[in-house]
Amino acid sequence: MSTPYPPPPPAQVPTCYRHPDRPTYVSCTRCHRFICPECMRAAAVGHQCVDCVNEGARSVRAPRTQFGGKVREGAPVLTYTLIAVNVLMFVLELGAGALKRELALQPASVAAYDEYYRLVTSMFLHYGAMHLLFNMWALYVVGPPLEKWLGRLRFGALYALSGLGGSVLVYLLSHPLSATAGASGAIFGLFGAIFVVARHLNLDVRAIGVIVVINLVFTFVGPALGAGAISWQGHIGGLVTGAVVAAAFVYAPRARRNLVQGAVTLAFMVLFAALIVWRTDQLLYLLGVG
Repeated sequence: MSTPYPPPPPAQVPTCYRHPDRPTYVSCTRCHRFICPECMRAAAVGHQCVDCVNEGARSVRAPRTQFGGKVREGAPVLTYTLIAVNVLMFVLELGAGALKRELALQPASVAAYDEYYRLVTSMFLHYGAMHLLFNMWALYVVGPPLEKWLGRLRFGALYALSGLGGSVLVYLLSHPLSATAGASGAIFGLFGAIFVVARHLNLDVRAIGVIVVINLVFTFVGPALGAGAISWQGHIGGLVTGAVVAAAFVYAPRARRNLVQGAVTLAFMVLFAALIVWRTDQLLYLLGVG
């Protein structure tokens, strides 16, 4: 009488590696682990698991602009944020009459009381609604293309350095007791920058050049025409700073682009700091302080 053989063990059904209670016969085309419908992602061939898809996404470099900034779709967020901050500060000025007196750029107050923050806060104040509207209209026009071309980080650095360049020249050359406010230094920096960038991109810069020239002429003849006091120092300081910074950003060699752009940004900050220290010592001597 023959001995019966034991029945073969039942075949083990594979399960999802992330959900062991879910049977599946589909495997990831990259790691070959079994995946359930919830964990599978469509690929060019077959399906991949969530982990492989995430790992692949991390290994793909984000697209960059021609000048090294990240390509971002949608609205120019930084430009609109800057406009919102300027408008908010103007509303606060209307509600607090002393705000402009406390935050505008007055060289004597900066030097005598170490109120260096005025060099920055003055960039977000304005003398009247027309002053604000003109500057914000200009920012609305030239900001978006520059933010798109340079990327958000470089555009922010350009705006900040241009505004600070205007403030520094005001600090150096204006009367110690004068008070200056406005985003015009930063706006003129954007004027200079968009001319440089557009020229580098082989775009027609004639219209931009006309706008820059008209604004420069108005800077010097405006007061004689009854437009009120205009800070030519802030305009020229911002224009020169913006043009030079933009040139460094767009003409930096590709192989060392980030290094050159970062070095130029740092160099301007060091230069501004040195000029501020020098002017402060000079003002303290003139004011008989210290």
